[in-house]
Amino acid sequence: MFRQLKKTLVATLIATLTLSQAAPAFADSADTLPDMGTSAGSTLSIGQEMQMGDYYVRQLRGSAPLINDPLLVQYINGLGMRLVAHANSVKTPFHFYIVNNDEINAFAFFGGNVVLHSALFRYADNESQLASVMAHEISHVTQRHLARAMEDQKRSAPLTWAGALGSILLAMASPQAGMAALTGTLAGTRQGMITFTQQNEQEADRIGIQVLQRAGFDPQAMPTFLEKLLDQSRYSSRPPEILLTHPLPESRLADARNRANQMRPVVSQSSEDFYLAKARTLGMYNSGRNQLTGDLLDAWAKGNVREQRAAQYGRALQAMESKNFTEATRQLQPLLSAEPGNAWYLDLATDIDLGLNKNLDAINRLKNARDLKSNPVLQLNLANAYLSSGQPGEAAKILNRYTFTWKDDINGWELLAQAEAALNNRDQELAARAEGQALLGRLDQAITLLSSASSQVKLGSLQQARYDARIDQLRRLQQQFRPYEKM
Repeated sequence: MFRQLKKTLVATLIATLTLSQAAPAFADSADTLPDMGTSAGSTLSIGQEMQMGDYYVRQLRGSAPLINDPLLVQYINGLGMRLVAHANSVKTPFHFYIVNNDEINAFAFFGGNVVLHSALFRYADNESQLASVMAHEISHVTQRHLARAMEDQKRSAPLTWAGALGSILLAMASPQAGMAALTGTLAGTRQGMITFTQQNEQEADRIGIQVLQRAGFDPQAMPTFLEKLLDQSRYSSRPPEILLTHPLPESRLADARNRANQMRPVVSQSSEDFYLAKARTLGMYNSGRNQLTGDLLDAWAKGNVREQRAAQYGRALQAMESKNFTEATRQLQPLLSAEPGNAWYLDLATDIDLGLNKNLDAINRLKNARDLKSNPVLQLNLANAYLSSGQPGEAAKILNRYTFTWKDDINGWELLAQAEAALNNRDQELAARAEGQALLGRLDQAITLLSSASSQVKLGSLQQARYDARIDQLRRLQQQFRPYEKM
């Protein structure tokens, strides 16, 4: 439904937090480690962590090539929450993001935010391998490793950590400059950071593999995925980026394998959604490189039913990307006939219909979808179809409800702004654009847009009071974020 811009890749934000040393093996799936994560309370409260997380997420949205594809966002958050449901010491909500980056990596930061590089879909052979990376990052969050790093640095070099955070933000906007500044800032205390982060990695490995198994995934996926990365680094002049931020000594791989071998075996098959997400990521978000290859699709076509469907979906997706709508329809129709309520297929069918200017066909198909009321992806598709068919009023009805429920989805605000502009509702268009700017961390621009919206409506009206109240909220948010801007 939504096409993502191909942007410059960004550097990893929390590079200094993920240097690793393996943990010893253990036999059962109960969390046998003490809850060391709570020791960071003297530095940051949970509320402060969430506030900082909110600030950094907005900066990330505004400067990194995040993939805002509703289908992929829904999939990765569903997978992430399945893991979180089996984690201990969960003190914050969790949110999962995908950044369009061909370097394989993942990182976690304040407030339950986990970012995955899109290259993970290329390297992960199955859902358990992808989940193993996510479980590791979730464990960094539940153990509050970033807050503990701040606590440690405040004791040994209080100014160093503030400089590091500033450099991390710079890295979001300008990877080379940001990482150069980060390297220089940490040069004097790098050994101390390494010693501390080895403990972090030990905890994340131990706890992550337990979370993985309890969530019903194959614990063998963790050592298998690590071994694949290690093999790749042996035959490359430059190791994968994930091994620069998560170094992988032989001992870590051996310990991960030992832990997995001592766990109860889990038979876990990858979901159909995993294969569809992989096909979509490789086919649409590949930085101009052909990653959804014929070899992969041919291999899937010889696999199980889920893989066969993914192969056909991938071919339909390729045809759609090439604007060969006839071939896209031919490939997709059997899938859609077999699963008329499948959101992945409905989304692609909508794109094909709109490409053929069959807007009413798209609208009728989506209106009759069984899960329309409960699936936000289908709601966005229907709103987009209404806009394309010249019915902005119908689109606005959907989008006003949607943005009330999904306030942090920039897709909803962008479509609502388009709908209100088509309806000549200038103040509501400006207000919708303001919310989009606020999500991107541009609070000054958001306040300016809302001030303009306020001036468009009747003095003293309820609408003006709403806009002015929102301006006050954003100004308070600016005050809360100000300390982080100085870091």
